[in-house]
Amino acid sequence: MVLHQGNTGRPDRAAGTNPFYAGTNPALAADFVMPHDELRDDPLPPDTALQLVRDELMLDGNARLNLATFVTTWMEPQARELMAECVDKNMIDKDEYPQTAELERRCVNILAHLWHAPDPTDIMGCSTTGSSEACMLAGMALKRRWARLGRGGKPNLVMGANVQVCWEKFCEYWEVEPRLVPMDGDRYHLTADEAVARCDENTIGVVAILGSTFDGSYEPVAEIAAALDSLEERTGWNIPVHVDGASGAMIAPFLDPDLEWDFRLPRVASINTSGHKYGLVYPGVGWVIWRDKAALPSELVFNVNYLGGDMPTFALNFSRPGAEVAAQYYTFVRLGREGFRAVQQASRDVAMHLSSGIASLGPFSLLTRGDQLPVFAFTTRPDAGFDVFDVSRRLRERGWLVPAYTFPENRTDLAVLRIVVRNGFTHDLADLLLADLARVLPELAQLGGRPKDPAQATAFHH
Repeated sequence: MVLHQGNTGRPDRAAGTNPFYAGTNPALAADFVMPHDELRDDPLPPDTALQLVRDELMLDGNARLNLATFVTTWMEPQARELMAECVDKNMIDKDEYPQTAELERRCVNILAHLWHAPDPTDIMGCSTTGSSEACMLAGMALKRRWARLGRGGKPNLVMGANVQVCWEKFCEYWEVEPRLVPMDGDRYHLTADEAVARCDENTIGVVAILGSTFDGSYEPVAEIAAALDSLEERTGWNIPVHVDGASGAMIAPFLDPDLEWDFRLPRVASINTSGHKYGLVYPGVGWVIWRDKAALPSELVFNVNYLGGDMPTFALNFSRPGAEVAAQYYTFVRLGREGFRAVQQASRDVAMHLSSGIASLGPFSLLTRGDQLPVFAFTTRPDAGFDVFDVSRRLRERGWLVPAYTFPENRTDLAVLRIVVRNGFTHDLADLLLADLARVLPELAQLGGRPKDPAQATAFHH
């Protein structure tokens, strides 16, 4: 056993660590007031700072029980480890991180193949921070292609009122007239006839959504493309289609392989998707691909030096971590085509099991069943005695985050609940949700006739 002397004769000195990490005051955290508007004068030990911030974040909802978001809330430990190793790599620095750039290139090629690009050597594509940036880039390309035609008048973009808000932002920021097709009756998304009726010589494109965020349904891309083919024969207007496949472009290739919605349709000029949705990656990564170089005007592309050559770039965001791109490639390597099919099929199966269970409870009516996107919307029957906002509030008491919201203009009378089933949401969790929903029904039934407070309604921003 080692003997220890009481005094080595060496002067006291700080340990060889961060000089701010000094001393232990057991009451420090209890007495500390978190900065809200300005920095404090003194630093804190890292463990204390970590715990204080963690304590506040406990007030957030549980991401795994968030059935409002499409964004991935679970990845394997190996993927999280890889992301931690790559979080300090800046995606814009292609020369310093050439292999990260190579993984991005491979992901673009994999998606182009998955979406049936006619000539994989002629495609153009890139990663983005998410589908919102991807849609902005695709919209810019559509507008620039239209501008080359030299037509007068204000450019317009045709789309359904169910589009994600990023498309309305694009129109506002880039001075494009949004021609929104309103919902009508039981029609909750864009149709071919409604799209063509709003096109003219100044239409830069039609946006078709493969998976509406309102109810999870696919818009009829092939029918829209065929109607635009007929329109061109009559008028000479060559109007391209952009497919917003934020969710569906990572579902349909695996679960609906015979559905023609992608580059198999010559009218489709570009497609975007969110890697951080059904691409199964944590936020934020998105992808946008053009069917060929002609679909992306060259003046929008900037070249940076990359390994002694030119690397074409097209982006609104610049510095961002390479972690998400590395994680997307990991997911492609890890799952392969069959793995993706199995994961997405499991989500669809859970969605359909859950929607059937909710329909069988009695007070609810389904708008969709989750048989396209693993997403479905439902509402309360007129005689239920309570509304969707009551249901959302009661479920939140158990930790479930289920959004309740009204539909857009023309159907603002329709209020629904929507459930998004993602990887990691199991049959067991679905059964727990059904049990909790059944448990609150007697209490909800007692609300009949009570006045509702509109301020208590939940919001929908997804």
